[in-house]
Amino acid sequence: MHAPSSRQTIDLNADLGEEVTDDAALLAVVTSANVACGYHAGSAAIMRAVCEEAARLGVSVGAQVSYDDREHFGRVRRDVTYDVLREQVADQVGTLAEIAAAAGTTVRYLKPHGALYHRVLEDEEQARAVLDGSVLDGGGPLPVLGMPGRLLALAAEAGRTTLLEGFPDRGYTPDGRLVPRSESGALVTEEGAIVAQALALAGTVDSLCLHGDSPGAVAHAAAVRRALVGAGLELQGL
Repeated sequence: MHAPSSRQTIDLNADLGEEVTDDAALLAVVTSANVACGYHAGSAAIMRAVCEEAARLGVSVGAQVSYDDREHFGRVRRDVTYDVLREQVADQVGTLAEIAAAAGTTVRYLKPHGALYHRVLEDEEQARAVLDGSVLDGGGPLPVLGMPGRLLALAAEAGRTTLLEGFPDRGYTPDGRLVPRSESGALVTEEGAIVAQALALAGTVDSLCLHGDSPGAVAHAAAVRRALVGAGLELQGL
């Protein structure tokens, strides 16, 4: 089932452990961390460092699963079979769960990365593979974070918790998808515009994603947090 959005609480998430941003600085701002699980970026040591700091700060940890594609940072569509993708997702979730447990925390949700994120909005077979691979040993199926599409629809049909997210620093198409990074208007870079979009999205989603790989990312994230708190919203991890 979908966890309803609330105008009283909101989560801030960021992709961490990718070796392209200041993980420590963003962990001091966000309430949930999408941790790269080694397939598009990251390593066991990096996962451990992020999980340990997240545990110290009370930041929720999520598994950021991807195609097995470090060469292209997980941003290229892959025609992977159901069985292969399911096992790849299970491997990523299992690895992060083990590292998180050693760091004193748990994996609380799942979010696909990059090309896989956009593919499972429409591709039912790959969406099912992601869902079937994201079940913790002894802990049950993970809640799923994403945009409206096949992945969340299938998760809801299966009785899993679904969490909607919005992107203050990304452009949207008229049909509610993100403008591809290869096109103009894909990135919102002016701080005032990012803050304004965050406030507009806050009443419609459960979590706001703040990208950490753009100039001024940490400052923009902090500005968004201040604006949300100033608007009377309580920040709460997933």
